[in-house]
Order: sequence, then C-alpha cells, then structure tokens
Amino acid sequence: MRTTLKRGIGRGATVNGNGRPVLPPGVLSPITIYRQPEPPPRSGWTTLRTIVAWVLVALLVMAGSIAGGAYLWFHESVAAVVASTPDVQIAAKRLDVALPGQPATALVVGYDQRAGDGKGVESRSDTVMLVRADPETKSISMMSFPRDLYVEIHCPGRPPFGARINNAYATCGTKGTLETVRKLTGLPINYLITVNFRGFRQLVDAIGGVWLDVDRRYFNDRGGDFGYATINLFPGYQKLGGYQALDFVRYRHTDSDLYRVARQQLFVRAFKDQIKASAGPLDLPKVIKTITSNVEVGQGGNKELDGKTVLEYALFAYSLPPGRFFQSKIEGLEETSGFDILAPEANIKKAVQEFANPDVASPRSATQVALNEKPKPRPDRAPPARETTITVLNGNGVTGSAGTASYLLSQRSYQMVYPPDGKNANAPNWEYFKTRIHYDKAQPGAAAAAKKVATLFGTDDVVPLDATIRALSNGAMLTVIVGQTFHGTLAEAPVDKTPQRQPANVAPGADASVAYLRERAPKVPFKVMVPTVLERSSWIDRERPVRLYRIDPDGKHKTIRLTYKTGANEYWGVQMTDWEDAPVLSERNFVRSIGGRRYELHYTGPKLHMVVLRQGGATYWVVNTLLDSLSNETMLAIAKGLKPLDKIK
Repeated sequence: MRTTLKRGIGRGATVNGNGRPVLPPGVLSPITIYRQPEPPPRSGWTTLRTIVAWVLVALLVMAGSIAGGAYLWFHESVAAVVASTPDVQIAAKRLDVALPGQPATALVVGYDQRAGDGKGVESRSDTVMLVRADPETKSISMMSFPRDLYVEIHCPGRPPFGARINNAYATCGTKGTLETVRKLTGLPINYLITVNFRGFRQLVDAIGGVWLDVDRRYFNDRGGDFGYATINLFPGYQKLGGYQALDFVRYRHTDSDLYRVARQQLFVRAFKDQIKASAGPLDLPKVIKTITSNVEVGQGGNKELDGKTVLEYALFAYSLPPGRFFQSKIEGLEETSGFDILAPEANIKKAVQEFANPDVASPRSATQVALNEKPKPRPDRAPPARETTITVLNGNGVTGSAGTASYLLSQRSYQMVYPPDGKNANAPNWEYFKTRIHYDKAQPGAAAAAKKVATLFGTDDVVPLDATIRALSNGAMLTVIVGQTFHGTLAEAPVDKTPQRQPANVAPGADASVAYLRERAPKVPFKVMVPTVLERSSWIDRERPVRLYRIDPDGKHKTIRLTYKTGANEYWGVQMTDWEDAPVLSERNFVRSIGGRRYELHYTGPKLHMVVLRQGGATYWVVNTLLDSLSNETMLAIAKGLKPLDKIK
C-alpha cells in the first residue's frame, strides 16, 4: 500500500468536491503587512510535534537531584501524572511490560482543544510520537508521525479502516492511537504519555528560557482568516522565553512542514540540554506543577507510575553521552499537486528500523570519513560485519536451524566459515536452550563482536572459546551455537548511517562579508574572523546579513552573527563572540587538530551540525542549516577558511 501524508493549510481552508483543501486567493502572493489585535493564544500543538516528550524528561532529569525526605514529596508529585481519566486508563491496560535493563518505548499523544471551540467539539490528536530509551547503547531516539499521515486505523472492537492517523484518537480515543501505532510499527509500547499542551509557554519560562540558534529572521504581522500571531525573531544564538519559543517552533508562513519539524527537533535538543544544565531542586516545584496539570502517564503491566521508576530514568537521562539523541525521519516524501505527500510503506519501515536501532557510532565514523582518518584498531570495538568470521553450529536439534542462522548472518554481511569437515554443523549436544556465542580471545575485537551478534539472537550467553568448540570453529572469530530460543529470525540491526566521502562544495567568498565586518569590528572586544570560503551556492542573506548584539544574560559579552542563504529556505551562519562558555558549546562530540588549529565538532547523528574554533579569548562557530544540508566536508572547509579581518586586503 501507499502511505499518504496530507498537508492542510489552516483551519479556514475551503474544501473542494474531492475533500481536498483549496488554496484561498492570493495565498501565494507577497505578504501584505498590516496590524490587527493579537488572536487568542493557541495551545501550539498544531506544529509542536516533537516537544512533548521532553515535558516528561524535564520531570525525569530534575528528579535526579532529589534526596532524603524530599523523595516522599516527589513520589506524591509523580502520582499526580498517573493515568486518571477513563480513556487513558483503558488504553494503559493494553501496554507491554518494560523488562529491566531492556529498551523501553513510550507513545506520546498530544491533544488540543483550541480557544473558541465550543462544548462537544472533539479534542484533536495533533501529536503522535514514539520515544525510546536504550540502556545498552545509552541513547534516546524519537520518531514523529505527522498528524495527516494516511494509515490503517485500528480501533478495538471494529474493522480496520483507512484514514489520517489523528483520526484514531478522534474516533476511538487513546486506545485507538495506541493500537494503530503498534500495528504500523510492529514495536512493543511500554509507556503511554498523553499531554495537553496548555503549559508549554509556562514550562519554558519555569526553567528560565531555552538557549538555541535561530537560523534566520522570522517575521510575520499578518492576521487574516488564519489568525496567525505576530512573530519577530532575529537570527543568532540567543535565549528564548516561552512566547518566543512558541513563535519559533510554530512559524508556518514562508516554509514547509519539513522546516517546521526541523525547528521543533532543534528546540527539543536545546530544551533537554537546558533542563540538564540549569534546572535544579529549586525549580522542581514550579515545573512539576506545570507538568502535572497537563500530563497523564500509563505504564505496562497495569501498574501505576512510581517515583522509583522516574528516578531510574532520571539517572539514565543524566548519564547520556553527548550526541546520543537521535531523530528518525520518514524519507522520500513526494508532494502532489493536490497537496498530498506520498511515502512508500518501505520508507516507514526503514524509519522504524532506524528508530529502534540508532547508529550510535555514526558521528565517529562520519568524522573518520570527512577527515580521511583510518580507524584505529581497539580491542573493545567490534570490527565491521564484513571483517567478522562466524561458524554456526546446531545446538537445538531442529533440522535446518544452523543453515537458517548462517544465511541470515550472511545477509548482514558476516563472513561464514564452515566446520572442518564441511558438513557436520552440529554442536557437541542438542541441549542448548539459549543461543550461545563463543569468541576467540586471540582475535582483536572478538569480545565486542560477540556481544553485537548476541543482540541479533536476543541472548546474553557470551563466553570465550573453549577447546571442544575450538575444534569445530575452523579458525572463525565467533562460533554461534543455535539454541531452542532461535525461531528463524534475527533482531533488526542498526542501519549504517555513515555518509560517503565527497569533495567540499565551496568557493571563495570573503568579499560578501568584509564590508559588513569592517563596520562592526571596532565595536567588539575580540578579533573578527572572515569566512573566506562559502558553500558554493550560498550568498549572504539580504534581509539580515549581519547582526551585532549582546549575547549573554548579563550583557557582558558581544557577538556578531553572519547569515547566509542557500537554496529556497536554507540558512547557515557564522557566530563569533568573547563568551567562551555558552551552553551550546558544552555538548561537543570530538576535538580534532587540523592545520595547527583545534576544532570542536558537534554532530546530529552522522551530520556535522556545528564546528567550533577557540582562539585569542574568543569563540567562533559555523552552524549548519536546519536540515543539515551542508556536507561534513563543506562545514570543515568553511571553518578552516576563517581568517582574521586584519589579514584580509
């Protein structure tokens, strides 16, 4: 089947005879500027598809500072977010039980009843999202389903039917959304979080605002039938309060859902970092008050959420290494003339696989590719599948088990080795319950490779190679003895997201900014840098090419922001300041010395999002577009091309 994503154009859109929205006259014409009173505040859920998960994470992270007698108070506060409405309680009974030490998946359902809606108007499920915490890989992944995604709706007690995914909530409540997502993804779901977004602005303000990079000028002063609010944001790294943050993530005038989702993802990462960096026990009461007024949580096993569980996840959130937050996207969307966006079902399956198995090694491997580094051999690092040799033995007595496992492993690029006689693929006995993985300690990376293969079989039975099995291994790095728990399938493996190396797409471009920088250089207490090379198709933004402003809360530090445009709605920038400990600088992945300079690399998955240079008491960074459309090689080339203004003739 084909999956359809329909993009609406606002609540006031008219509909043609086919039920599809029709653009009002003049919607594509230049925006008319005029003022009207601010419309009644909306909850913001229409465009805030990726925010709600961190509402709960705010609770989790700050819980990590609770101790002693405060625990009882915290436990009672947690009790306030448990499933309390009949709709959520019924749905929660259908959840899967989370196993200790295993990945846990939460379904987040955001609902909204807008100002002006009368009684009897159904709440809208504008947000459907999965969040997965994996203790093995120390990662959190997230996957959003657009509200207009056309899927097969599964409402318990009635036949399936095709409709938009948010119709599941409108038709049969939270349980319908749960069953629909479970059928669509094939994933177990352990937690259910329903959120009313009334508290978004209050939550942002409760933690003191959120620091993030605004990629360009966002301005809107148009009312009209759509009732859009006035928005006026300037480019550059800055702290946004509740109203500004809402403006940033819900902006929808001059770009598409693709950019709106990217802004939401950027905000989510920044929100998480802000909670982790600055929220403490003194902030907890006001944050919890905001959360408990708008959140319900259900837990698998028909159990109520308790303080112990929340504290465990709090510790997990605190311990996440930099760059372990992943966003899975449905690729290959195709827009039709009728404003439908089509995606093959295979693309949804791939996105689900990436969500459940994020490639946590992608930032390191992407760096090695971009810098043409040769991976250093490490005994604790598993070699690639193509360099891992495996012998498979039958340990359960089921005919064909070893052959099936061998075939499945070879499909994953593992190199199969047959036992010495070429035929006998049986273990010493057929009494293996769990699949056992033997590894040859003499071969580098064998132990790590064994653990990696063990996850494919869903086993924890990993042991060094003994003399008996060595005689059957035929020199293989690993020997797999298939047990009774093997039923002819392997778990999904992480999708390798390492990009291919490509030449930097840059061209000389110092002239574009020199005049702006010479005018402002005397006004800042640090040496100004000039980007001497630009992404080849870029030009300095005509609307807001350069901005000089005070960046930190105390107004002690100044900054210059250069903004460049590439493509239709893509903007990247260069930021320079004497504020050396800005929050954005704390989450670096790697440090590399290139050409005598020390660069700090910040990744979003395999894409290089920011390159930082510290020099002479100042900090300079190149930040990628919202979609990270500049290649890793191009980002590095721009950063290496930064030169002092006084060296430019």
